[in-house]
Amino acid sequence: MELMELLMTRRTYRRFDQKKISLDIIDEILLAARMASSAANKQPLSYVVIQNEEKVDAVFSHTKWAGYLPPEEGQPKKEEQPVLFIAVVQNLDINRDCDTDAGLAISNMTLAAWNHGVGSCIIGACNKPVLSEMFGLTENQKLHTVIAFGYPTHASYIADVEDKADAEAIKYYMDENRDYVVPKRNLSDVVKYL
Repeated sequence: MELMELLMTRRTYRRFDQKKISLDIIDEILLAARMASSAANKQPLSYVVIQNEEKVDAVFSHTKWAGYLPPEEGQPKKEEQPVLFIAVVQNLDINRDCDTDAGLAISNMTLAAWNHGVGSCIIGACNKPVLSEMFGLTENQKLHTVIAFGYPTHASYIADVEDKADAEAIKYYMDENRDYVVPKRNLSDVVKYL
């Protein structure tokens, strides 16, 4: 895809088919993370790849999805679950505050995946203590985020925010086809030129 098309169409996906993601694509996703910019080039992030079906199920059981929706609508069903998780881990000995690094790496990963038609969902709402133990993290490591990956079975698209004064107007929702609609503020509402 062209860059702007990739940026405009990479959305969050929450329902997937059960087709496995090739190791070549997984390696490219991880390479994209590795290539992300890092403050002072400290590179404090590492990654845990979870692709074994039983382990993916175990990780899934400790995640929460689509906070704006009731669980029966937002939580993927068994046949819709992701086939891959990648955990983003901070090394506290290198840098205790690396949210920017993590954001850049996560953006690279999800864009690299989407370039191959692999959708993703970035999940901060998870049981981090349980998952940290499951991943074998040490006391100098901290789980930042887990990212779910799979080939999406639904669409997800952008809509303009219609009423910028309405705080609820930015909440994503599902349309009548169970596709996700993601309202975005208008460019003129978020940019100021000096």
